[in-house]
Amino acid sequence: MRTGGRRTKASGKYPLDLREDNARRRKPVDDITEEYYSDVRCQQCRSGDRDGELLLCDRCDLGFHMSCLRPIVVRVPSGPWLCPSCNEEKPKKRFPLMQKKILDFFRIQKCSGEISEMAEGKWVSSSQDCKKRRRRSMPLAMYKRRRRILPYIPTRDPRRRLEQMGTLATALTALNMKFSNDLTYMPGMAPKSANQAILEKGGMQVLAREDKETLDLCRIMYKRGECPPLIVVFDSLEGYTVQADGDIKDMTFITEYTGDVDYLRNREHDDCDSMMTLLLTENPSNNLLICPDKRGNIARFINGINNHSPEGRKKQNLKCVRYNVDGECRVLLVTCRDISPGERLYYDYNGYEQEYPTEHFV
Repeated sequence: MRTGGRRTKASGKYPLDLREDNARRRKPVDDITEEYYSDVRCQQCRSGDRDGELLLCDRCDLGFHMSCLRPIVVRVPSGPWLCPSCNEEKPKKRFPLMQKKILDFFRIQKCSGEISEMAEGKWVSSSQDCKKRRRRSMPLAMYKRRRRILPYIPTRDPRRRLEQMGTLATALTALNMKFSNDLTYMPGMAPKSANQAILEKGGMQVLAREDKETLDLCRIMYKRGECPPLIVVFDSLEGYTVQADGDIKDMTFITEYTGDVDYLRNREHDDCDSMMTLLLTENPSNNLLICPDKRGNIARFINGINNHSPEGRKKQNLKCVRYNVDGECRVLLVTCRDISPGERLYYDYNGYEQEYPTEHFV
């Protein structure tokens, strides 16, 4: 990948497979000179302005503005990059929507005393009973003092839940990702001992006991195959994105932001467009990020809004909050208003930091 008429340090020379592919093309590529770079134009808008945003394909050498691409490219890739036409030549990955495959992909478990026969449409669940019992045990005054996080209500039809999980499996597989509903600590990255909420600069709000129960309940439901009423769809402008597949109430827990935990210092030049702040400390060298490039869940496909424009802010229907959960930093996505079926999910990627550029977000 190159930008602004020059190769990036990360891309270096053409990878071998791209050089060989170029050699096989019917029309040989002309010698590339500095004069060629100065004349390169975007194939979409035909303009050569904003050369800092021009990406040059590593296969055909055509140029494209990041904001003119569909889906939009938010950050400059650090490695080889192919334009949409060259990328279409790559084989498409599909995930077979079969019951056994879905159960294995998400590691769905049978709980003791419960029957889960998804193929026959039978599903015995006590999640709603648990919610009712917990509500009755809560003092009325609790509701007046603060707003509680609510557990999501899964779609009742088990076949539809399989389809919902199948769309997520398809998107994860297309990005060569594995499903993980937990933070993961891999060798060579940040250890679990580095994730201490007490180190947060200025302190971090503690997740209340009742909300922690909601979080635990939702994790149990997901392990049983009771997922949130969401589907992952592909949009030509936004790429993979998430939309509601049923009514979702305000203050409903949607998902935890998961992935590999790493130090910010290790990812300063990473081109992943979905890294999430996990811990901000007094010592910047101890700052932590969640990196959902190899492992993650549906949070990877929920879009950030353009929080520089009133139109973008109107789309926001989720809030992203970092909590102290049993001494560990965790990031939760919770609805901030009622969401209707078919509505896409958006949250403010910056939160209170206002550091990430979102002008290319839709």
